[in-house]
Amino acid sequence: MLSNSIMNGELVLAPSVATVLFVIAVLAGTRYRSVWKAEGPAWQLWVCGGIAGLCLLVLGFVPIAV
Repeated sequence: MLSNSIMNGELVLAPSVATVLFVIAVLAGTRYRSVWKAEGPAWQLWVCGGIAGLCLLVLGFVPIAV
């Protein structure tokens, strides 16, 4: 999901990819919260939380192309 463009030897995200990652993080976080409130299966918590966390880590540490 990371952009293939490399600027100055550095990996960057395209703004559209960053937007998609943000939307995925929000949807996964919302699903995590609904499963948590319903006391659902632990594996769903791990999957949804992991997806949301990974997306937010990528958004936090990979620069976005301007």
